[in-house]
Amino acid sequence: MKKIFLILILLPAIFSVYSQDADSIMIKKIYNDALSDKTGYENLRYLTKKIGGRVTGSPQAAAAVEWSKQVLQNMKPDTVWLQQMTVPTWIRGEKEICSVSSSIFGDCHLSICALGTSVGTGIDGLFGKVIEVKNFEELKNLGSKNVTGKIVFFNRAADPTFFYTFDAYGGVADQRVHGASEAAKYGAIGVIVRSLTLADDDFPHTGVMHYEKGIPQIPAIAVSTKGADFLSGWLKKDPQLNLFFRTTCRQDADGISFNVIAELKGSEFPDQIITLGGHIDSWDIGEGAHDDGAGIIQTMEVLRLYKKLGIKPKHTIRFVMFMDEEIAQSGARKYAEQVELKKEKLFFAVESDRGGTTPTAFSIKTDSISFNHVLKYRKYFEPYGIYHYLTDGSGVDIGPLKKFNIPLIVLVPDSQRYLDYHHAGNDTLENVNPRELQLGSASLASLIFLLDKYGFK
Repeated sequence: MKKIFLILILLPAIFSVYSQDADSIMIKKIYNDALSDKTGYENLRYLTKKIGGRVTGSPQAAAAVEWSKQVLQNMKPDTVWLQQMTVPTWIRGEKEICSVSSSIFGDCHLSICALGTSVGTGIDGLFGKVIEVKNFEELKNLGSKNVTGKIVFFNRAADPTFFYTFDAYGGVADQRVHGASEAAKYGAIGVIVRSLTLADDDFPHTGVMHYEKGIPQIPAIAVSTKGADFLSGWLKKDPQLNLFFRTTCRQDADGISFNVIAELKGSEFPDQIITLGGHIDSWDIGEGAHDDGAGIIQTMEVLRLYKKLGIKPKHTIRFVMFMDEEIAQSGARKYAEQVELKKEKLFFAVESDRGGTTPTAFSIKTDSISFNHVLKYRKYFEPYGIYHYLTDGSGVDIGPLKKFNIPLIVLVPDSQRYLDYHHAGNDTLENVNPRELQLGSASLASLIFLLDKYGFK
């Protein structure tokens, strides 16, 4: 009788140890397969080299939708479908031209690109004198008297003292996003903005900008950091120099596009949905390898790993390739709208949209109880370099799901190199390391495996 009693007491502990060992074994299998299999990187090769940059509304974006649908179908999930939406269509046009003319130094060309959704200059281009400012306060102090008829040069550099480079990016993004309208309020005819990167190179970085209603729309371009330093240096010695740039970008009629969605049905809670995704659109001047080809591939890889290793989720896992993150977030809004309309039950959501470098952390937006529960799994991730658990927010595409009061989780890779490629022409396959990419895939698959199995309590 005593032996039976002792066994009954020890059974929970025995099962707990067994479960932990089984979890460790499965997570090891996930990482082993991800790091040994080339499928994900080869899929990224096709996406970047065969399709290329995928600005919303473009033929390339449409090709990416069809390609991702086929790849997901070949992985044989329970279902794959397209979720339709209306998207903006902005066309870059011909390659941009920019030159500086100085009576002291002569002429020089600068590396530029039009900012996303900017109006163009027309075929004749734009020619004028330049006035340099660091922020909107300086612009305001100069006023219409000094700005009217000129091209405003926003030259506030990203702060290199931030360890997390997205903080540096956030500190300068206003000049790209709102600079054109702010300058137009004082009579500027165009703006040229220092690229939002910490890199010292000759790659201009594009990105979305917005026009304020009721303010004249003037052309906006980005210049590389080397070009910005060059222009600033010449201006100090020749304030009367002239700048010429030509862009033929334009806004076209809205079009139709799609989120691409696949599902693995849950075995115990099929009506409770785990959302995992990244965005399939990208800017057009590069290949969209880090932003966000990496996130798309990692999302697909979680599905591939589950199928290959025979993992049967308790909850339904929904894999979402969001469209139009870069311009208007049409895909994110449509997905959240449909969840609400269908009264679907979301369990939690995960996003990968911070590049394909080595994962170092998870950022979890949730209550303290759920957050502390996630911390219990640290021991499974420390062997693979993930030591940090942050609370600094969610991603752009899962952000609209906040209203459903579910945990929002983002994979956080090392950020030191990400802004070197972000929205630039060098965001190419060659700058994505296969091992780093697949460490992210395995980390996502492992986290979802644990949370699907044990929940947040």
